[in-house]
Amino acid sequence: MKIVRLILGDQLNQNHSWFSTVNNDITYVMAEMRQETDYVKHHVQKVVAFFLAMRNFKEDLSTKGHRFIYYKLNDKKNPQKLEQIILKTIQGINADKFEYQLPDEFRLDQQLEQICSSLNIATGSHDTEHFYTTRFELKDFYKGKKQMVMESFYRMMRKKHDIMVQNSQPEGGKWNYDQSNRNKWKGQPPIPKEKEFVKNVDEIIKLLKNANVQTIGEIDSESFAWPVTREECLTTLDYFCNQLLPHFGDYQDAMHTDKKFLFHSRLSFAMNAKILSPKEVIDAVLNQFYDKITDINISQVEGFIRQILGWREYMRGIYWKEMPEYKKLNTLNNTNKLPDFFWTGNTKMNCLKKAIGQSLDASYAHHIQRLMVIGNFALLTQIDPDEVDNWYLGVYIDAIEWVEITNTRGMSQFADGGIVATKPYVSSANYINKMSNYCGNCHYSHTKKIGDKACPFNSLYWNFLSEKREHFKENQRMNMMMALLNKMESNKLAEIQERATFIINNLDEF
Repeated sequence: MKIVRLILGDQLNQNHSWFSTVNNDITYVMAEMRQETDYVKHHVQKVVAFFLAMRNFKEDLSTKGHRFIYYKLNDKKNPQKLEQIILKTIQGINADKFEYQLPDEFRLDQQLEQICSSLNIATGSHDTEHFYTTRFELKDFYKGKKQMVMESFYRMMRKKHDIMVQNSQPEGGKWNYDQSNRNKWKGQPPIPKEKEFVKNVDEIIKLLKNANVQTIGEIDSESFAWPVTREECLTTLDYFCNQLLPHFGDYQDAMHTDKKFLFHSRLSFAMNAKILSPKEVIDAVLNQFYDKITDINISQVEGFIRQILGWREYMRGIYWKEMPEYKKLNTLNNTNKLPDFFWTGNTKMNCLKKAIGQSLDASYAHHIQRLMVIGNFALLTQIDPDEVDNWYLGVYIDAIEWVEITNTRGMSQFADGGIVATKPYVSSANYINKMSNYCGNCHYSHTKKIGDKACPFNSLYWNFLSEKREHFKENQRMNMMMALLNKMESNKLAEIQERATFIINNLDEF
């Protein structure tokens, strides 16, 4: 029986059972296609990273004897659309069966179901063998519960997979060391330079330019440094465990003008493209901790594992439980447009200048920059969540809809009304000053609420609480801030709101 098997660009799992044996009757098909480069405007480094990773995946497995048909973007025989690529491959080898791994994006899942229903040969789908959970495991876990609090899911996952658990109790006596993971980095301890894999990507950049693929952001064609091969990603994982993990937890929420990566792993692309599995990443971290090769406090390890075993699996479960309706949610009825500086980084607000500028330059920002600077500002200025989703999905190298939309529309923008987060993640300038050095050299003062030199975050924060008070009046986690708002003198609040309204109406002047 001749079989065609599809591999999507984020299904680069060389350890998948499909590849355990070589079968000459099986042909794998992969394609760089306009369908995927064009459905949103991506960062140029993101497109380059995926193309490089796909090509290396194909080469590695071809070397082991597996048969591949690979369409580059500029291949004249490339139909550029998924359905035509599948049909062309099936007809070309006279296949008896078509198989695919379950996609992690709803749109592709729907598309492949429709394609399979139209084929006149046998079809089959398979798990990607990547995640700890199945698609609907979270849905089953929360069945009958009023709230889907991540912490309860995280504890279940720790117990189920026997990760830092002894006799059903957390190792070290605590499930969560989040309170220990909120330190501001002030120059010490020293941060090791990130592991780089410099390569020339001029060929792919010319390919994109000649095809007129529209991208955002910047790239240096001679020094693209992201890990994209299996070997590079494993090396990055080892480097993280040995050099960065000892201080990861302490400074995972910190931000600094001179250090864009701090102690973060830079493994999110590797995992989201499935080059590395979450299990092998967590196992490597645990081995480093238990072998005591390096003196590592439990809070560093738990903070990292919570992001992967907790948040990453949780967000994926929420995605499959709530889609497709989730993509349309706009509970707070926000409708404003993104300011132009989201595409240029040209703003006098230093925190946004640094966080957005870094995103455009490196296709990267860590979770607090995304959530408490960029996302915070977008929510306080009441930007349409559709615009926020498209920007985040396009700009970041690790952004795939299942993980992007739950973090932005859910946790960051509270557009889902509290499915993911129990309260909106908004703050005044005080939080940003507490966790970074951004405010020190800013055009605006983080201590002032009104006046030309007042940080926009301050008036926007109180204005947001006032305008959305009906949405939060029953939210217990907002009680303290709403009580402070209610005690504010009416003339003072009016002055703050006037300042906030001016900012919102003139965003690109700030």
